Amino acid sequence: MPKNTKAIKISDLIANKPWLKKINDYKYSENTINTRKRFLIVCEGQTEEMYFKSFPVLADIKTISKGSTKSKLVETVKHYTEDEEYDEIWCVFDMDYNPKITNQQEDFNSAIKKAIILEYKCAYSNDAFELWFVLHYKYLDQKELRTEYFKILSKYWNINYEKDGKSKKFSRIVYNKLINDPKSEQKEAIRNAKKLHESQMNQSYHVQNPVTTVYLLVDELNLHLRK
Repeated sequence: MPKNTKAIKISDLIANKPWLKKINDYKYSENTINTRKRFLIVCEGQTEEMYFKSFPVLADIKTISKGSTKSKLVETVKHYTEDEEYDEIWCVFDMDYNPKITNQQEDFNSAIKKAIILEYKCAYSNDAFELWFVLHYKYLDQKELRTEYFKILSKYWNINYEKDGKSKKFSRIVYNKLINDPKSEQKEAIRNAKKLHESQMNQSYHVQNPVTTVYLLVDELNLHLRK
């Protein structure tokens, strides 16, 4: 049954009665509520979580750090969506190659495929998430382990990245550090990452190296930056 509404007299409209203003304000708030886009970003590590949490956006972002295997990370996403609805769900993880871990490549591939099946979006990197930071400064197309990225960042940031860069305190300032550093350029990082990705996207995920699809998530978040 339709909701009963109060009849509005023509004389009241002409007189601009105060109670009409309250009705209009209410209708406005009804039409504008929950218009902000909602993101769930489930990350493998603290560095990624703090970085995405720092984006100054007019959107609702929930970031979660979930250290686990890649496949388990994707599987746990449903736990965070049982009581909440999101417009976009992103899984963020990298290879971080370790010869002591068996089936690492299979797990990496399986996680990405599983995310696609579940209609989650995936920002994966090979070998490490820090490749995304490096691409703000230079184009790098040689296969490297994360330790090489750490050396490059240590040089640009004048720190021991492996020792101090992974701390929560430092992770909180990385976004602003990259934005404000005159030697760093996010648009260039996006171009570099896109070039790497497009040149290898027809290969198996674990073979793509170096690669980072973090630029896809960054592109999306940039659409919601505060002006």
